[in-house]
Amino acid sequence: MNKQGLVEWVHGKLGGTKVQAEEIVDGLFDTIISTMKKGDEVSVAGFGIFSTKARAARMARNPKTGEQVKVAATTVPKFRAAKALKDAVK
Repeated sequence: MNKQGLVEWVHGKLGGTKVQAEEIVDGLFDTIISTMKKGDEVSVAGFGIFSTKARAARMARNPKTGEQVKVAATTVPKFRAAKALKDAVK
């Protein structure tokens, strides 16, 4: 399923127009992203936790040339699935 599939599912559940359903889906994603940008986490009971993790600077190797390359420190998104989600997928 992709974003368009989610929009169609929301449209089927709530009615209204597809534009309104797309605004709801976009709003949900934007809220999750903006919360994570602030360094906070989003916890959805029974689903999981969206959070961020700081990745330290490190030295890596270019596989083509074998040359050492410095990789800058960055922040990456992280998702931890809840037990209920893990059990449902089994």
